[in-house]
Amino acid sequence: MIKNIVLILGVLTLITCSVRQENIRYLIRLDDMGMCHSVNMAIEQVAETGMPFSTSVMFACPWYEEAVEILKQHPQVSVGIHLTLNAEWAGYRWGPILGPEAVPSLVDSVGTFFPSRTKLFENDPDVGEITRELRAQIERAINTGLKIDYVDYHMGAAVQTLELRQIVESLAAEYGLAMSGYFGEIYSNITYATAIGSKADSLLAHAARMGEGLHMQVVHVGLDEPEMQAMQDLNTFGLKEMSRHRQDELKAVSNPALRQLVKDRGIELVTYGSLVRDGGLEQMERPEIEEY
Repeated sequence: MIKNIVLILGVLTLITCSVRQENIRYLIRLDDMGMCHSVNMAIEQVAETGMPFSTSVMFACPWYEEAVEILKQHPQVSVGIHLTLNAEWAGYRWGPILGPEAVPSLVDSVGTFFPSRTKLFENDPDVGEITRELRAQIERAINTGLKIDYVDYHMGAAVQTLELRQIVESLAAEYGLAMSGYFGEIYSNITYATAIGSKADSLLAHAARMGEGLHMQVVHVGLDEPEMQAMQDLNTFGLKEMSRHRQDELKAVSNPALRQLVKDRGIELVTYGSLVRDGGLEQMERPEIEEY
C-alpha cells in the first residue's frame, strides 16, 4: 500500500514538473500602423479578436490619426511609436514632422525621407536633427491622448549607430517609455518572407516549438486591396506583391488555431504594457549587438 502511494506521488510530481517546466511568454508586435488605411483596417481586425498584442504606430505618416481613433476603442492593445526616418514606397512618400526646412539632412531632393538606411546615412544626417525629429514624433504620439508604452524603430534607422541608440535610450527614459528589444526578447519575423499561402502554417509550427523565455513575433499585416496593391517598395530587398504577403500575415496572426495552440500549451500572451506593469522599466537592458 505504502509502495503504491509512493509510486502515485512520484507520478504526480513528474506531471507537476512537466507542467511547470515551460514558462513561455509570447509578445506579438504588429508594425506600421498609421502607414496607410489598409494597414489600419487589418490591425483593427486583429484587435477585434480580443487578443492582446502590441502595435507600433508611424506617427510621421498620413494615416496616424485614423490609427489613433481605432486604438482608443481597443484598450487591450499596447501602443508603441515606430520611430520613422525612412519612406520606402514608390509614389507614396512621407517626410519629417518638423518639415524638410527644419531637418534638411534627413530628406531627399523633394523633401521626403530616404527609402533606405543606406541612402539616409550616405547623406551624412545631422545627429541634432535626428534627435529633434524623433522627439517630435514622440510628442505627437503622447499628445494624441493614447497611452504610449514603448518605442521601436522603422527599418532600424533610429538605432543605426551606437550614438543614435544612446539618443533613443535617453529619449525613452525622458518620456518614461520602454524600448522594444530591451526585455531579452527572442526575436522572430518568420511570417515576413515565408511563401504566400504558407504563413499560417509557418507561424503555428514556430509557436508549437517555442521553448521557455519571452518570444517576440513581429508581423506586418495589411489588406490585399487597391491601396496596398499600388504600393511598391523602392528597395531591391523589398518583397514583391507586398499586399498579398501582408494579407497572408493577417490570416496567420488572426488564425483561431494559433489562439487555441497558445491556450493548449499554456503560453502567456504579453504586451509591452504588461511587461512594464509587471516589472517596471528598470528591467530593461541594452541587447548585445555586434555592429551598429
